[in-house]
Amino acid sequence: MTQRYAIGIEFDGRFYRGWQTQQVGVASVQATLEAALSKVANHPVIVHGAGRTDAGVHASGMIAHFNSPSIRTERNWLMGVNTCLPESITLRWLTPIRDDFHARFQATARRYHYIIYNHPRRSSHLTGRATWHYHALNAERMHEAAQHLVGVHDFSAYRAVACQSNRPVRDVHFINIERRGPLIRLDIQADGFLHHMVRNIVGVLLAIGQGDAEPVWAAEVLASGDRSAGGITAAPDGLYFVDAHYPDALPRETLGPSWLSAWPIA
Repeated sequence: MTQRYAIGIEFDGRFYRGWQTQQVGVASVQATLEAALSKVANHPVIVHGAGRTDAGVHASGMIAHFNSPSIRTERNWLMGVNTCLPESITLRWLTPIRDDFHARFQATARRYHYIIYNHPRRSSHLTGRATWHYHALNAERMHEAAQHLVGVHDFSAYRAVACQSNRPVRDVHFINIERRGPLIRLDIQADGFLHHMVRNIVGVLLAIGQGDAEPVWAAEVLASGDRSAGGITAAPDGLYFVDAHYPDALPRETLGPSWLSAWPIA
């Protein structure tokens, strides 16, 4: 009898060309995780994730699922798979789930954090883990601007030119921006995201935060429907997939990244 499992994954995206399996010789999180699971299960395993992250983007709470007829305890799955994984990927939890659960198609919301290190000098400790921005940023202005993007909108102006989605409309549930010392955190949740959507939003907010534009510019870019009307595409370094919501009750952990766990968030 085949059992379906839901899993929670943490990974450092610097070493991968994104989540999704690509051509042979290109490292991806999905392919690396499938190889480790297949070794422990003793049969080929296919993993389905809640979202597709870009090259260099991290995750502290990616949700996925896989099927296996192999009988293993939860401890054996976790210990065995993590032993087979590189240090850049960790299987955080595993739980049996109903047979028709689907990590991608049944997610009702997805959530990201974007971390900015705002300081005149870069931090060697945060390289690749947070985006360094040396111009002084006003987090209150950024938060004010972000509220123009909450709700159901056509986000054509905030998606990559190469985005392949047929539906540019998304429902952004909230965007909150907070500052603690030199660290600024953007917390955003929506029913789904377009290619580069979060990074393009951050690009606009950075310009507003450093005083190059007024907060209303975020709304003007949105209304234009034109990607060229916006700002830069922010670097992937500071972006983390932190959670996905489902009708099912799944294990819950503190939203990441883990190195920022002293900054709790609901």
